[in-house]
Amino acid sequence: MNRNSDEEDGGEIVFGGVDPNHFKGEHEYASVTRKGYWQFDMGDFLIDNQSTGFCAGGCAAIVDSGTSLLAGPSGIITQINNAIGASGIVSQECKTVVSQYGDVIMELLMAQTNPKKICSQIGLCSYDGARDVGIGIASVLEKTHEKETLSSISDGTCTACEMAVVWVQNQIARNQTKEQIMTYLNQLCDRLPSPNGESVVDCDQVSSMPTVSFSIGNKTFSLTPDQYILQVGEGSVAQCVSGFMGLDVSPPLGPIWILGDIFMGVYHTVFDYGNSRVGFAEAV
Repeated sequence: MNRNSDEEDGGEIVFGGVDPNHFKGEHEYASVTRKGYWQFDMGDFLIDNQSTGFCAGGCAAIVDSGTSLLAGPSGIITQINNAIGASGIVSQECKTVVSQYGDVIMELLMAQTNPKKICSQIGLCSYDGARDVGIGIASVLEKTHEKETLSSISDGTCTACEMAVVWVQNQIARNQTKEQIMTYLNQLCDRLPSPNGESVVDCDQVSSMPTVSFSIGNKTFSLTPDQYILQVGEGSVAQCVSGFMGLDVSPPLGPIWILGDIFMGVYHTVFDYGNSRVGFAEAV
């Protein structure tokens, strides 16, 4: 999939085999875990080679050429936006949760409380990490294609609490002080994705932004800033848009990532129906 609009040739789809002229090296394959949408298990997500901690235990992922951006859990997308200086709409729910429950969340985590049960324990969620959901992947993809927010899948306050728990965990693991953690949480609240999933960055700062990486199988697949930042327009009217959008799907279907055109443009993708697996290699 060629994402360079200045070139005459676009992408190519091959049935019944692969074209070796469009990739180099060997493909890394991941077994399909849910048929119909080529879903597979993805490991941790890293920013500048540092774990975000959100998908350390594994996340589901889908490769979808019908999705332009990279869609992932809002907790991770917010950390990315913070790292690259993206500006989104401030979430009042997030700041309210941090202000009213930040201390309690820290105390419960320090007391070794099960992180998945904290938000229900303090009354912000109606489940304890094992809630079933009544939404299928089909509707998730449909709404993503229409660029609609999926915040309605779970209550906004509950989602904000779940993100805060992950963020606090991450900072406690780094031995940050209470004051440092609260400052960090408020910074992340300021970086929450806008409702339609888009966040804008300073075009002059793209070269200094971090590399982001996905763990799939036994390999790490990285994207550089020029690969995950989309420039719209030219000259003084140019805008640079973050290629990441928030997508929150509760267990057992989520958390889930949708690797769209941005990822497929960098990594040659093989949909191996016969062996029920998806493969990735560096595209050329």
